[in-house]
Amino acid sequence: MPENLKSKVITQGVQRSPNRAMLRAVGFQDADFNKAIVGIANGYSTITPCNMGINQLAQRAEISVKNAGAMPQIFGTITISDGISMGTEGMKYSLVSREVIADSIETACTGQSMDGVLAIGGCDKNMPGAMLAIARMNIPAIFVYGGTIKPGHYDGKDLTVVSSFEAVGQYSAGKIDENELLAVERSACPGAGSCGGMFTANTMSSAFEAMGMSLPYSSTMAAEDAEKADSTEKSAFVLVEAIRKQILPRQIITRKSIENAISVIMAVGGSTNAVLHFLAIARAAGVELTLDDFETIRGRVPVLCDLKPSGRYVATDLHKAGGIPQVMKMLLAHDLLHGDCLTISGQTVAEVLADIPAEPSPTQDVIRPWDNPMYAQGHLAILKGNLASEGAVAKITGVKKPVITGPARVFESEESCLDAILAGKIKAGDVIIIRYEGPKGGPGMREMLAPTSAIIGAGLGDSVGLITDGRFSGGTYGMVVGHVAPEAAVGGNIALVEEGDSITIDANSRLLQVNISDAELASRRANWQPRPPRYTKGVLAKYAKLVASSSVGAVTDLDLFGN
Repeated sequence: MPENLKSKVITQGVQRSPNRAMLRAVGFQDADFNKAIVGIANGYSTITPCNMGINQLAQRAEISVKNAGAMPQIFGTITISDGISMGTEGMKYSLVSREVIADSIETACTGQSMDGVLAIGGCDKNMPGAMLAIARMNIPAIFVYGGTIKPGHYDGKDLTVVSSFEAVGQYSAGKIDENELLAVERSACPGAGSCGGMFTANTMSSAFEAMGMSLPYSSTMAAEDAEKADSTEKSAFVLVEAIRKQILPRQIITRKSIENAISVIMAVGGSTNAVLHFLAIARAAGVELTLDDFETIRGRVPVLCDLKPSGRYVATDLHKAGGIPQVMKMLLAHDLLHGDCLTISGQTVAEVLADIPAEPSPTQDVIRPWDNPMYAQGHLAILKGNLASEGAVAKITGVKKPVITGPARVFESEESCLDAILAGKIKAGDVIIIRYEGPKGGPGMREMLAPTSAIIGAGLGDSVGLITDGRFSGGTYGMVVGHVAPEAAVGGNIALVEEGDSITIDANSRLLQVNISDAELASRRANWQPRPPRYTKGVLAKYAKLVASSSVGAVTDLDLFGN
C-alpha cells in the first residue's frame, strides 16, 4: 500500500509539476514525493504557560517524522488562555476556540492533502479541538499533550492557578491579607505547562490516552521534563507506522473506547467539561453518546485518585504514582474497561497494560487501592428536573452534603454574581443562579471559576449552591451545577426563576428543580421574551447563530442541511 494515499494528488503526475515546485521550496527533493506528508499541528504561543513550551516539541516531532521516512509540514493553530481570560468578556471566546481549532486543523490537513497529522496542544480547548478535527477527517493521527505545569509552593503547600482564584475569596472574606494574596499569586504558576490539578487540560489528555489516541504515560508528564520531548519523538514514529498500516481514528474512537475514556475521567475525578467535549467528539466520530451514558458509567466506576481541585495532589504526583496506565489497569482488572479496544500503536488496550500491576504501589497514596476509593461512585452526576429537562452536570467530589434547598439569588451575568459574593451579600443556604451565560446566551458558555473560587475562599463551599447554564472550570468544586439545558436564551425554565424562589439541588436523586407549580411556570413563560442577540457581527455572532445545546456538546454543525 502506498504511504501517500492523500498527498499523491498534489505530488504525482505531469500536471502537478507546479505543486512540486512549491514543495521543493520548503525542502522536498526528488525522492520525497513518494513519501507520506505528515502535518504537525502546532499549538505554540506565548499567550499562556500551557502552550509556551510546545514549539520545541513540534521541532522534535519534525525531526522524528523525517527520521521515520515521511515529510513533515508544521502549521499553527490558536489558543485562548482560560485562566487569563476568566471573569472577562474574553472568556466568551474560550469554547468558541474549540471550533476554531478544529476547523483550522481540518482546513490545513485537508486543504494540503496531508496523509496524517500529529497535533500538539496544551490549554483546555486544544485537546477537544484537535480531536474533533481528527474524528472528522479520519486520517491517521496522534495527539501529543504539551505537558502539565509543576506545582508552585507557598507555606508548605502545593499551589495551582486555582489557589490564586481561591485566595481572592479568602482576601475578600478577611481571611488573608494583601501580602499573602500577592505571595500566592507570585508562586502559583512556576513555569511552562497546563494547569496542574485534574482540571480540564489534564482531564482531556488523560482521557485521550485512555481512548488510545495518545501514547501511554504521555498525559501526565511535566512540560519541562525531558521525557515529554522523548515521548513526542516516539509519537511521531508511531504515527508514521500508523500511516503505513492505515490505522484510522474511527477504528480507535469507538463506543467502547469512549466508554473507556469516560471511565478514566470518573476514576481520576476529572472536569465537567469532559462531558461537553466527549458529546461533541462522539458526534464527529459517528458514535452514539448521550448525557445518560455518563450517568450510567458514573454509577459503576469509583473515584480512585486523590487529586486537586478537591483532593490533595497534582498531575505530576499521579505520574509518579503510575499514571493513567495504573488507573486503567485497575479498571480493567475489575471489568470496567474494554481491553479489546485498538490503540494508535496497533496494540489493544489489554496488550498495552499487560505488564502493569493490578493494584497501585502501597508506597504512594495518590491512587487509592480498589477497596478504599475516594468515592464509591463517580463524581460527575447528570441532574434533571424542571430546571433542566435536557439535563445538567454536577461535580460532587469534595461536597459533604450533596443536597441543598434554598432561596434563589438570581444574577444575569458572572460579573454581577462575583461582585455580590465579594461584597458579602451571599449567605449560607443561598442557591445562586447565573443565567444567560449558555452557548447561545453568553454566547460562548463562560466558565464560572471566579465566583465558585470566591465561594470556596469565603468558606461557603458546603453551604451555598450555584446553578448556571454556563460552564465550570476543571478547577471548580463544591455544590455546583452547570450546563443547564435548555439554557435561558432559548427559553429554558432557568430564565423564569425569580429572586427568592425555592430551589432544590439533589445530587443523590439527580434532581434539579424550582419548587413552584406548573401553573406558575406557565404564567411566567407567557410573559417571557427572548433577549436580542448580544453580538450581531463577528465570530461570537456566528457562533451564537450556529451553536446547539450543551446537552449535545454545543456543536456548531448539528442541523446543517438536516444531518
